[in-house]
Amino acid sequence: MPESPSNTRTKRLHAIVHGRVQGVNFRSTTIRRSASLGITGWVRNLRDGTVEVTAEGQEADLNALVAFLHEGPSAANVTGVDTRWQPATGEFDEFQVRFF
Repeated sequence: MPESPSNTRTKRLHAIVHGRVQGVNFRSTTIRRSASLGITGWVRNLRDGTVEVTAEGQEADLNALVAFLHEGPSAANVTGVDTRWQPATGEFDEFQVRFF
């Protein structure tokens, strides 16, 4: 069955992940998951203990990333994920960790 056009559009996702998400390999597993999905962008720890993600890719792949963000790696305890969707800009070549 072919994918609907809404699932094949390139989009941009901005997400803030809440809970016990730092010090549990959240960034490294997000990089691996994003690479497996063909998503570009970045992930970083924020000073308030959350993790921030900005990613671009096909909508269906980004939805799979959001599902992962709700779970995280096994040591994480995700209590919430705030998401915002925008048009893609095409500014990223890979998915990487960002630092302040």
